[in-house]
Amino acid sequence: MTNSITTYEAIDSSILVALPNPATEAYEIKIMVPEFTFLGVQEQPDFATIYMTFYPDKKIVELKALKHYVYQLRNIVVSYERLINIVYNDLYETYDPARLRLVMNFNPRGGISSKLTIDSDWKIRGGQDIYKHWSEEENSSWLEA
Repeated sequence: MTNSITTYEAIDSSILVALPNPATEAYEIKIMVPEFTFLGVQEQPDFATIYMTFYPDKKIVELKALKHYVYQLRNIVVSYERLINIVYNDLYETYDPARLRLVMNFNPRGGISSKLTIDSDWKIRGGQDIYKHWSEEENSSWLEA
């Protein structure tokens, strides 16, 4: 059985499922996808770790659906820059959080690695720039209490 290779237009955001937020108080949800795989523009496997930080409003993430959404990207040919924007837009449209920060750390290829970030709080993305910016130290230990 062979997998079909498709382009980013085939990404199906309807896989994502939003659940009602059971809390009315403010809190933060951090999700890490440590083994994210997709096909780069040369149809070579690329790997990344994805860090998602949600400040939920009325909806929260259903993790199994998120896993299926991420899994579909294994056979998608897409550039890093287009990929982070597609994933961000799909997450934001589905969950409509008070804040969403998406960071993708791409594994080295040819001796070069890259890190891409989008934050809904940025004025350029329609936010208010009210949250402090993360430092590299905070990002590296983001799972710690």
